[in-house]
Amino acid sequence: MSVTPEQSAEALNGMFKFGQSLAAGFFDYLGKQNAAFQQAAPAQAPQLPLPEASDMARLQQELAEAHARLWAGMAQARPGEPVQPIAQPAPGDRRFNAPEWTASPVFDYIRQAYLLNSDYLTKLADALPIADGRTKERMQFLTRQYVDALAPSNFAATNPEFIQTAIETRGESITQGIKNLIADMEKGRISMTDDSAFEIGRNLATTPGSVIYENPLMQLIQYAPLTEQVHKTPLLIVPPCINKFYIMDLQPANSLVRFMVEQGFTVFLVSWKNIQAEQAHFGWDDYLQLGPITALDVVRDVTKVKKPHALGFCVGGTILTSALAVLKGRGEDPVESLSLMTTLLDFADAGEIGCLVDEASVAGREATIGKGGVFQGRELAQVFSSLRANDLIWQYVVGNYLKGKKPEAFDLLYWNSDSTNIAGPFIAWYLRNMYLENNLRVPGKLEMLGVKVDMGKVDLPAYLLATREDHIVPWTSAYLVRQLLGGDTTFVLGASGHIAGAINPASKNRRSYWVSESSAAVPEEWLEAATEQKGSWWLNWVEWLRPKSGDMVAARNKPGNTKYKVIEPAPGRYVKETV
Repeated sequence: MSVTPEQSAEALNGMFKFGQSLAAGFFDYLGKQNAAFQQAAPAQAPQLPLPEASDMARLQQELAEAHARLWAGMAQARPGEPVQPIAQPAPGDRRFNAPEWTASPVFDYIRQAYLLNSDYLTKLADALPIADGRTKERMQFLTRQYVDALAPSNFAATNPEFIQTAIETRGESITQGIKNLIADMEKGRISMTDDSAFEIGRNLATTPGSVIYENPLMQLIQYAPLTEQVHKTPLLIVPPCINKFYIMDLQPANSLVRFMVEQGFTVFLVSWKNIQAEQAHFGWDDYLQLGPITALDVVRDVTKVKKPHALGFCVGGTILTSALAVLKGRGEDPVESLSLMTTLLDFADAGEIGCLVDEASVAGREATIGKGGVFQGRELAQVFSSLRANDLIWQYVVGNYLKGKKPEAFDLLYWNSDSTNIAGPFIAWYLRNMYLENNLRVPGKLEMLGVKVDMGKVDLPAYLLATREDHIVPWTSAYLVRQLLGGDTTFVLGASGHIAGAINPASKNRRSYWVSESSAAVPEEWLEAATEQKGSWWLNWVEWLRPKSGDMVAARNKPGNTKYKVIEPAPGRYVKETV
């Protein structure tokens, strides 16, 4: 097909105007979303500065020329001949893996056109002259939401897999997709797994144990021994309060709790309350006092060991370490060792979620639920899902509704969907003092339970686990904990992400982790000196813990004691409460 120079110029000019129109709609979206984050009307929110005119023109010209090359390549291609693509998905992007996307020139064009437009909008966001790093990162986050939502794979008319599946099933996939959509609308969330395959206490959170103590904020579980002898020093686990504890006790093969019991440790675990109106007044101090501080008192009383081990995961680690700083500030020596999994104490780089926290949003939370109220678990779950929208939202929109498929049974995704409420005063205080103002790293800046806390007084042997691909707790930020704590620290870097890297069962011994004797102040320098070890970091942690755990003693077969009697079998009532 021959094209005259005049026609080429006209087409290029049309594509340039398309780029202008696309940019205008995009900036309107960013402005409105930024206003929503600022909790202000669009007219009241600060106006976003636009990229320099020269940058805009250059990017629009590049887009027009790329579209022109794409169109020309498609138009001039001979039937049956492959066309060299000018746009390819990023590594790990599985949306267009199906052969239907390249088998048809029409859908191949749609695919590549979308990728060109996505790249263009991403570069526009990067070109915004915004000095504030948090705001700039928020614009980049919003851009990802925008371009991910507009993917042709998300719509029936532009997804060849939808069409092919409908043909193969004679329309049954469409019928089933509608049924799946209705069911999820009634459920109030997108199904990521086969919910019917799991039940807490039946095939999740099944490690034998007993609830031996409870208060309005938590239950304390003591797990039954699985060995004839146990280490004298017990272990207390403090999971995050923003999720349910059974991420630590999924199924037997991938349960960290069961693994530690099998290793001869007496394990206790905090099961946080799914906050309702009766607990809506609890603040940060309440979580410290009624959570790890009380739990440690019970563990000491039951085992007659003055200094247990303590492990905290994610925000559970932040709560635990803060509680230890309070106890240290009181002159107490509360635990033998501290272990932290993917935990932030220095929030200077708080990961992708940090860009969503600013003064306006925090002040809004303080005004609405800061004095009393419930932060709904579903809202937080939606935020976490949006951080990986293609994997945790759009993949299931396409699979469940367009293809009419039933999600596979996956325990980790069942847990991920099982959200829990949080007390409003707690989350408001946490957002301001940690994410927004990063006060915890400053000695004496924060007062908790009447004590000005200093992380440097937590002078205990500490094992610090971060994960290399963590987008919630960047490993380089988790590394900074070494500079805050006052004792000797051992840092280990696991492969994979926030959850998959932490819950890496020794039974499967997959993935790897990095270790080093280096005490470098700069995380990257530590990594340069580190060596990779195949398998699960759990085994490394146990070997670090054993020498600090005292003699072997007879297994503690009877849970609790005369003061702390069995209330109910594990996993207890609290973890089964729904939002």
